[in-house]
Amino acid sequence: MYRIAFIVAAAFLFSGCGPKPSNHWPANANGPRVAVSFPPLYCFAANVVGDAGTVKTVLSAQGPHHADTNVQERVILEEADLFLVNGLGLDDGLARGMAASTGNKNLKIVSLGDKLPHSFLLESDGTVCTHGEGAHDHGAHDPHIWLSPVVAQKLVEEIRTTLRSANSSQIAAYDKNAAEYLAKLKKLTEDGKAMLKGKKERSIVTMHGSMNYFANAFDLVVVGVIQKAPGQDPNPEDLKALIAECVKNKVRVIAVEPQYGSMGAPQQLKAELERAGIEGVQIVEIDNMETALPAELNRDWYETKMRANLESLAKVLR
Repeated sequence: MYRIAFIVAAAFLFSGCGPKPSNHWPANANGPRVAVSFPPLYCFAANVVGDAGTVKTVLSAQGPHHADTNVQERVILEEADLFLVNGLGLDDGLARGMAASTGNKNLKIVSLGDKLPHSFLLESDGTVCTHGEGAHDHGAHDPHIWLSPVVAQKLVEEIRTTLRSANSSQIAAYDKNAAEYLAKLKKLTEDGKAMLKGKKERSIVTMHGSMNYFANAFDLVVVGVIQKAPGQDPNPEDLKALIAECVKNKVRVIAVEPQYGSMGAPQQLKAELERAGIEGVQIVEIDNMETALPAELNRDWYETKMRANLESLAKVLR
């Protein structure tokens, strides 16, 4: 199922060609060294780990859709104990390739999404992403699970279970930390629903097929997407069909992602909808939270980004 465009020059990684990059793990780490694939998982893991371990992100600024990993990112896995990935065909194939290149035979890869009950999963849109080292297809289920704070709670529970097994001496700490963070995610969900309460408009267009879990969590409907594959603009036939769907459902809110911007196809869609008589068409930025600058990534980053998304959407929906 997984189509991995993965080329590793192992001789370059481990030969004497220049100084070996530091993996930045503390020498006297307290608890397990936990690597995660991309930013949302950092927040989930770091809040459960607390002071009983160390968490590092492998794909902070790139995300799983545009991964082109370098030596510095791979080297984090050389001494990691756990590698938590999203799974469901998004980053698990890439993770296995990265882990194999390090020679760390003790590294345990945990695909969190694959542990979720099927009742929490949505069907895949069939997207195939063939760019960069992160080439993959979105198997049977939509992999963008982190965009629902409801599903995020299940991911946190899975991380807690994994950590309890990895470090039995800190079970009480992991349980306490997880309970506190789960309460925050529950409040985040409740606050989001309150922000959107009373909005008669519930339908939006999104940049690509990443927002269905977000929509499901907050009683919204995604009527169509601009890009069937991330970064690839629609052909004329697809754009025409999307315009017709928006006109039919009187959709005037277009959600774009900061990674792809609002120019090009979103502006074209806006202009076409206005020409078709849709009044007050709005383009709003909704971050799909796949990337983060390392300097801004902290334990509160997920909550901050999700609240900003909800606030932005609340301002434009009627």
